[in-house]
Amino acid sequence: MISRLLVANRGEIACRVFHTCRELGIATVAVHSDADADALHVREADAAVRLPGSAPADTYLRGDLIVKAAQAAGADAVHPGYGFLSENADFARAVTDAGLLWIGPPPEAIEAMASKTRAKELMGIAPLAEVTEADLPVLVKAAAGGGGRGMRVVRQLAFLEQELEAAGAEAASAFGDGEVFVEPYVEGGRHVEVQLLADRHGTVWPLGTRDCSLQRRHQKVIEEAPAPGLDPSLVETLYEQAVRAARATGYVGAGTVEFLVGRDGTAQFLEMNTRLQVEHPVTEAVFGLDLVALQLRVAEGSALELEPPAPRGHAVEARLYAEDPANGFAPQTGLLHRFSVEGVRVDTGCADGDTIGVHYDPMLAKAVAHAPTRAEALRRLAGALERAEVHGPVTNRDFLVRSLRHPEFAAARMDTGFYDRHLDALTAPALDPYAPLAAALADAHGRSRFGGFRNLHSQDQVKRYRSEPDGAEHEVRYRHTRAGLDADGVRVLQVRPDLVLLEVAGVRRQFRVSSYPDGRVHVNGAALTALPRFPDATADQAPGSLLAPMPGTVVRLAEGLTEGAEVRAGQPLLWLEAMKMEHRVTAPASGKLTALHAAPGRQVEVGALLAVVQEEKES
Repeated sequence: MISRLLVANRGEIACRVFHTCRELGIATVAVHSDADADALHVREADAAVRLPGSAPADTYLRGDLIVKAAQAAGADAVHPGYGFLSENADFARAVTDAGLLWIGPPPEAIEAMASKTRAKELMGIAPLAEVTEADLPVLVKAAAGGGGRGMRVVRQLAFLEQELEAAGAEAASAFGDGEVFVEPYVEGGRHVEVQLLADRHGTVWPLGTRDCSLQRRHQKVIEEAPAPGLDPSLVETLYEQAVRAARATGYVGAGTVEFLVGRDGTAQFLEMNTRLQVEHPVTEAVFGLDLVALQLRVAEGSALELEPPAPRGHAVEARLYAEDPANGFAPQTGLLHRFSVEGVRVDTGCADGDTIGVHYDPMLAKAVAHAPTRAEALRRLAGALERAEVHGPVTNRDFLVRSLRHPEFAAARMDTGFYDRHLDALTAPALDPYAPLAAALADAHGRSRFGGFRNLHSQDQVKRYRSEPDGAEHEVRYRHTRAGLDADGVRVLQVRPDLVLLEVAGVRRQFRVSSYPDGRVHVNGAALTALPRFPDATADQAPGSLLAPMPGTVVRLAEGLTEGAEVRAGQPLLWLEAMKMEHRVTAPASGKLTALHAAPGRQVEVGALLAVVQEEKES
C-alpha cells in the first residue's frame, strides 16, 4: 500500500494528485526548482525537496535527482504527472530499480508507445522517410512528449530543414529528446481521442471519446467529452484500435490513444500517450471517476470491474493561459494579483500573489463544466470564465469565452483549422466603452474627500488609460460638482473604489473595479493600465527597432547573421525560448541590419531592443 507519494512534476497536475492523495490518506512530497520555491504545489505538499536551478533540463528533467529526492523524503511511490519525464522509460526503470512503486505503465510499454515513431511502426504505419512536393503539407513532430512542443506545419519544401531544426531544439528543451519525424498533415480533420485505463489482470476500459480539435500551435485549447457527432460505428472502431494498442504493449494504468478523423469519417492513428493527460477531467466528469485514484489502485495491484460505469451528460474544459492570443499567443509574465473562477471545477497550480515566470508552461488553470447537455455545459463554462477574476498578466480568458460561444463551435462543426479561420474575430478588441470612465471615477473617489461645498463646477479632470492587450489609449473626462462626480451623458449613481454604478440611456450598469499598485486596473474583467496625462516624448524607439515580444532567452541567431547584413522582410533573424517553446523573431522590413544586440544565451525582458533594421528606400 502506498503511504507517501512523490509527484515528479509541478503546477496544476501536482496539486491535482495531492488533492486525491489527501482523500485517500496518502502523504505527499513535492519537488521544486528554485523558480518554484514558493509555488502552490510546494505549499500544498506535506514535504518538499529542492532541485537546484530553474531550467527544466537542470531540474524537472533530472530523473536521478528526483529519485534521490524520493528516497530522502521517505516516499515509497512516484507519480510522474504529465510532461517532463512522464513518458521516459529510463526514468520509470530508475524509479523501480530504487525500490519505489512507479505509478504508470511498464517501461516496455512506454518504450513501445512513448516514441511516436515506434508507436506508428507498432500500429503498422510508417512515417515519411523522404518528403517531396507531392507530400505537402506535412507535419513535423517531436517523437517524445506532446503539448504542441516540437510541432510545425510545413507547406513549402524550402522551409522543411529549418523547421526540422527548430522542432528538434524545442523538443530537446521540453522533453530531453530532440528526435523528430515527419507525417502527412490532414487539412480539416478533427482531433479525437480515447481514454484508456488498464489493470494488471487483463482488463482494459475504453472510457469514451474526447474531442480536442480547438488548438493553437497544435496545443489543445478546449476539450470535451464525449466527442460530438461521431457515427456509432466509428466510435466502436476507435475503441477497438485503442484497446488493441493497449493489449499489444501489455499496458497498465491510464493512457490515451489519439486519432485524426477526416471529413470523410475515416480515422488515422496519431499516437498513444502513456500517461494521464491535461484533459482527463472531462472524462472524470462524464464517468463519475477519479482517474488519479484509479491509477494508484491499479499500481497497487487492484483489479478493475469488468465494465466501467455508464457515462452521463457532457463535459467541456478550457485551458486558461497567461498569453496574448492577439499577438501570436505570446506567453505573458508578471504578478498574478487575483485569481478566482467560481461555479465550475478548477484545477490550478496558481493562487493570488503568485508570479508567472518565464521558465515553464504559462497555463494558469483548467476550468471544467459538466451538465446534462453539451449546450448547457458550454453555456455554464463560458459564463464562469466571463465572471472570473484573473488580474495581472494578459490572459486568453476572453478568447476562451468567445470560442465557447462561437456559432460554429456551438453547432459542433469544428476541426483543427478552427482558429486559422476565426482568429481575427476571436481576438478583436471589445472593450466596454464605459470601462475607462468607471476606472477613472473609482480612482477619483479613492483619492478625494467628499462633502465640501462648491458654488461652481470644477474644471474637467482628465484620465488616460491603455487597454490590454491591444494597447489602445482611452481618454475620459469627469468633474466634481456639488452633487458629486459627473460625466457628460452618463448619470453617476454610486461610486466606491471597488464599485461604480452608472445609468446609460436609461439602463443601470454595474462595474466591479480592482486597482493595483503597478497601475493595472481591472473593470469587469477588462484590463487597463493608467497612463500619465502627458506622454513621454522620449519613449519611442528608432524606426526599424526589433523589440523582444516576450521575456525569454535568445537560443540562437540565423546562420551568418551579423551587423551590416542585408535582410528581407519576414526573414527569421533569431529565436527566443520562453516557457519551453521557441518563438521566431523576423525582420520587420527589408533593409540593412544596422545593430544587433541579441546573442545566444542572453536573457531579455519584454520590450528589450534586439536589433535594428534600416529599411531600404525605394528609388
